Amino acid sequence: MPNYMILIYSDEKAWESAREADIADMYQRHGEFAKHVPETGGKILGGDALEPTSTATSVRDGVVTAGPFAETAEQLGGYYLVEARDLDHALEIGKLVPTGKGGGTIEVRPVVVFS
Repeated sequence: MPNYMILIYSDEKAWESAREADIADMYQRHGEFAKHVPETGGKILGGDALEPTSTATSVRDGVVTAGPFAETAEQLGGYYLVEARDLDHALEIGKLVPTGKGGGTIEVRPVVVFS
């Protein structure tokens, strides 16, 4: 089965003021998501939450700069690498990913297979 990267974008500033209960709820929802994926016939191959963009370092044309490359309304906050039958199945799994306060965007992209 092909692999897909599920990228989780949200407004990280919303998390700066989040209550501990909100954070605990989100962890629980991600745990439930991880348990549900095999029920769909998919498989999580990996995934992690990312530190805030204030910890990012970018490299462009060989030059290293502090901070993220672009300012956007939503920031990449985490990802899952999943195995799915096809894009439709990966999108089905992507729809199950919990998003943070104020919603967010889930991006699903196929992983390139080099022969």
